[in-house]
Amino acid sequence: MIKAKCPVCGGEVTLPDDVMPGEVVEHDCGVTLEVVKDGETIKVKPLEGVGEDWGE
Repeated sequence: MIKAKCPVCGGEVTLPDDVMPGEVVEHDCGVTLEVVKDGETIKVKPLEGVGEDWGE
């Protein structure tokens, strides 16, 4: 298992060994996180999702 630190609450995020950059995970604090690779290090960042566009 890979351990990362939640950038929002500072809690530990446990990721599977086969996690890929771009995957989306939910954390216990309620934030949606995106997996990113920084060199050889796996990190998570808050998901920057695209808001819904209803044609307004």
